[in-house]
Amino acid sequence: MIVFDKLWETMKNKGVSTYVLREKCGIDSKTVRRLKANENIETKTLDKLCTVLDCRLEDIAEYIKEQ
Repeated sequence: MIVFDKLWETMKNKGVSTYVLREKCGIDSKTVRRLKANENIETKTLDKLCTVLDCRLEDIAEYIKEQ
């Protein structure tokens, strides 16, 4: 399972809010909701997040093996 817990930490550390993601980065509120629920998102969204946050994929997402 892919989880986005690190995304919220990285956003906090960089001073980026969900408002900034929606209004300035073109990530819609539905996608923000999906990220919060650890649901599937498109790879282009991951690319946008890494670009906006100037980070690597492992700074925003993590694979956790399901039991």
